[in-house]
Amino acid sequence: MRLLERAGRAKRRRRFGLFACLIATDPKRRRTSFAAALQIFVVAIAALLVASCSRSENVSSSSATRAVTDEAGRRVVLPQKIDRIISLAPNLTEIVYAVGAGDRLVGDTTYCDYPEPAKSVAKVGDTMTPSVERIIALKPQIVLVSTASQLEAFTNQLSGQQIAVYVTNPQSLDDVFHSIQTLGDLFNEHDRAASVVSGLRTRADAVDAAAKTAKPVKVFYQVAGEPLYTIGREAFTTDLIRRAGGASVTAEVPGAFPRFSDEAALAAKPDAIILPTGGSMGEGNSAVVSALKNSPAVLNGRVYKINGDLLSRPGPRLVDGLEEMARALHPEAFR
Repeated sequence: MRLLERAGRAKRRRRFGLFACLIATDPKRRRTSFAAALQIFVVAIAALLVASCSRSENVSSSSATRAVTDEAGRRVVLPQKIDRIISLAPNLTEIVYAVGAGDRLVGDTTYCDYPEPAKSVAKVGDTMTPSVERIIALKPQIVLVSTASQLEAFTNQLSGQQIAVYVTNPQSLDDVFHSIQTLGDLFNEHDRAASVVSGLRTRADAVDAAAKTAKPVKVFYQVAGEPLYTIGREAFTTDLIRRAGGASVTAEVPGAFPRFSDEAALAAKPDAIILPTGGSMGEGNSAVVSALKNSPAVLNGRVYKINGDLLSRPGPRLVDGLEEMARALHPEAFR
């Protein structure tokens, strides 16, 4: 009989597993076993809850997004934490490094040559015709472009790969400062970006103060000579000339970088000509267009060659270009 009872109890323990102690026949043993089992059960449930919460937290942090509006007025959904960036313009590459996010740049263009580490970043083609295949292969979370004109060809393809496209489109020096701060904020580098912008504003304000005391100089800005291109109303360079103590003779021409006729150039009669040349341009655009050979600027020896990278890239070094331009137009104010 006792053997049968023990066999029955063993069978019940196997059946009930963890709760086999609840069927113990000895009341004292039953109470002790119940307490032990309850403690084990509570610990196990707690462990499961902690693991579940941890998994939920990880999923939440890795998939958390935010919506922002870029400078083209587009709504862009971005990850809260951006670790992989591609830049499709030299000025944007310079900004990424300036705000302290250069180590997150996984791709840029063949024109991105400053600062020095940018040369070693994987290349995805040139600014206007990047390789979508290379971009996708680098798995960026965000692709930075300098104007909305780059969008149509590849935005839909990148969106299908969950890659955000963010557009900047500055039309003045203040807009450039805004772009620097905005990108710093996107990359969680607010303080670094604020410090950069503060330093640049201080230098720009010093130029403004010095140039205000001088008479504005009529300036023609030659973007390219053959065919002739210049700057118009929407170009950030037009604002730069004004700040440097000049007055662009093409300030009211519609557009940013319009084609300009030889006849209109001849009629403009500028007192100074600025040639953005050198830098990544090499010797390109180093000669005044023939239509301006007899302009007051040429006749009076007021043709100024300034590193094109400092004038054509709306990034941190644009203030370097502003300072050089102001010293050229008003040397008496910067002695």
